[in-house]
Formats: sequence, C-alpha cells, structure tokens
Amino acid sequence: MKPARVVWLCNGGMLCIAFVGSLIPVYLTTFGETFGGLSEHELGRIPATMFIGAFLSILISGPLADRFGAKRFAVGGMVLCALGLLCLSQASSYPFLLVASAILGLGAGVLDMILSPIVSALSADNRVSAMNRLHAFYCLGVVGIVLITSLCLYFNIHWRLVIALFALMPLSLGIGFLTSPLPPLVHPDHERYGLRKLIRRPRFYAAMLMIACVGAIEEGMGQWLPAYSESVLGYSKSTGAMALAGFALCMGTGRLLAPYAIQRFGAYALVLVCGISCAILYSVAAWANTPAIALSACVLVGLGCSVLWPTTLGMTADRIPQGGATMFSFMAGVGNLGCILAPWSEGVIANTWNLRVAIGVGTLAPIGLILLVICVWISDAKRPIAHG
Repeated sequence: MKPARVVWLCNGGMLCIAFVGSLIPVYLTTFGETFGGLSEHELGRIPATMFIGAFLSILISGPLADRFGAKRFAVGGMVLCALGLLCLSQASSYPFLLVASAILGLGAGVLDMILSPIVSALSADNRVSAMNRLHAFYCLGVVGIVLITSLCLYFNIHWRLVIALFALMPLSLGIGFLTSPLPPLVHPDHERYGLRKLIRRPRFYAAMLMIACVGAIEEGMGQWLPAYSESVLGYSKSTGAMALAGFALCMGTGRLLAPYAIQRFGAYALVLVCGISCAILYSVAAWANTPAIALSACVLVGLGCSVLWPTTLGMTADRIPQGGATMFSFMAGVGNLGCILAPWSEGVIANTWNLRVAIGVGTLAPIGLILLVICVWISDAKRPIAHG
C-alpha cells in the first residue's frame, strides 16, 4: 500500500465534493431560465433534493462500509458523482433535473462519509492534523469552483459543457481508488464498534453535539453572508459573492495551518479558542455600526470555525478508534443537520424580526460549543488517548 497516494486521492475526493456541492448554486438562476422560468420554490427544491440525498447516503452507507470495506464505497461514490454530473448536463426537464440532483447528493454523501475514516486509518498517530489537511481541500475546492465557473460565464461557455467536463474528475479519481489498496477502517488490534456499542459511549453523544454546533457555526454564517452583506450592510451583490469566497478561503487557510497550531497548543485548546473567537466575531458581525467592520467579522468567522469540523472528527477518532465508518457517518449526518437547521432557524428569526437579530442569535452555537469542549476536555484528560 502507498499511503501517500491514497491520501492524495482522498484530497482529490474532497475537491470533488466541493465541486459537486457548488455547481448547482452557481447555475441555479441559469436552470430557472433554461427550464421555463422556474419559481423560487421550484429552484429551492433543486439543492434541497441534493442535500436530502447526501444526508440519507451518509447515514446509510457508514455501517455498510464497515462491513464490506472502503473501496466499494470510494469507487461507488465517484461513479455516482460522475453519473449525476452527466445526467445534470443532459437534463431535458425539471423532473430530470431533480433526479440528477438526487444522484449527485447520493454520490457526495458517500464520499463525505468514506474519505475521513480512510485518512483516519492511515494517520493513527496524527489524526487531528490529518483531518484538517483533508478538509482544507473542500474549502479550496469551493474557491476553485467559483473562479472556474466565473471564467466560464465570462467567456460564455455553455453550462452543459462545463458540467459534463467536470464529470471527468470523479471518473479519474474512481479509477485511482479502484487500482489502490485501501486500509481497513478499524485497526486490527481493535474490535470494531457497531452502532449498538457506539450509543453506549457518552463520548459519542458529546461528539455529535459538538459537530452539530460546528455545522451551525459554519453554515449559520456561510449561507446568509451574501444576503446579510447586501440587505443589511448595504454592499453590492458582487461584494457579497467576494465575501463568501473570502470566507471559504479563510476556512481553507485555517485548516492548512491547523497542524502547526495543534502541535503547539493542543487540539482542545485550539477548539476552545476558536469557539470563543467565533462567538466574538458573530457578535461583532451582528451589532457593529460600521459596515466594513461587520463584513470583516463575517469573513473572519471562516477562519475562526475553520479547524472545528475536522478537529472534532480527529479528536473523536482518537478517543473511539473502534468507531470506523459508522461513527464518521453519524457524526457527518448530525453535523449536516446542524448545517441545515441553523440557516433555516435564522431565516425564521429574520422573518419575525430582522437578519441582524438572526445573526446575533447565531452566537448561541459557538457558546454551546465552548461549554461542550470544556466538559469534554475535562473528561478526556482523565484517560489516555488510544492510538491505532
């Protein structure tokens, strides 16, 4: 086995997830024009269908991957992504568009589930740093897709051709996984935990609560940033788009630098400091009177929350190395639930009061994370990390 080759395939897989997840939002208005002036409700169902497919596949495929091995799911996820992109590029009607979105979601969900446990299995001695490096490629992929599609729109390259060409990426990565030996997802020295054993571990519940807060922090700001920039702070649409790209770039940069910070300060201290930073930045973003300061705080939330998701995964894998793909799938599923509920609840609050109040209420997510990480830090300090 060549671990470095497999790790780079997983990094490419993270880029693939970012591309798949970002292509539909980029071309959403184009779909509306192409398929006969779709309503906002109909347009909203397209990404919603993709996220539902991803959520279901994450939860279902994790226990199956522990039973049947990682390779089938790494290759299968790539095939589903390629198939979904090809179907999307050839969609002739709105229902076909929804089917293609569902296939894309299924593929992205399987990859989101399987890539982290593969890298965790290959990095038993530095899981937290490895998780941060892996997930940095997702952020870089978001920035990359914005730049690539912006150039394609500028040069009037048809959306069907752009999406079809993107299918080459998961196809090539699928071949790479097919020809590479992958590690067992649980170390041979450890008995694999099924779901029944996992749900008996209080640490598992703590991890799921933490990852739910992390998802809420990320998407509570990320999903509303362009709208907040435009409707509350008074900036243009292009400035809002650039702020979102800056948010993603800050996330990627933070994850790339995380291994150095973890080596110096430790994972628990880093998560605690980042949680405190996010609480402060959310408050500044919501209540600062100067638009430039508020927008800067919004963008810097990307840096503050950058390490939280992968570090929480790595910390949990260190404490429950027997968890395998089942553990990662449930954590990803609950984390994505936080990603869904936070923007939705902020929308409800904005509808009742205003978006500034909604962003202010979003401060509750980092406060919850701060309390959780303090409790987990105290609990975990009482027992050594189980490597392997």
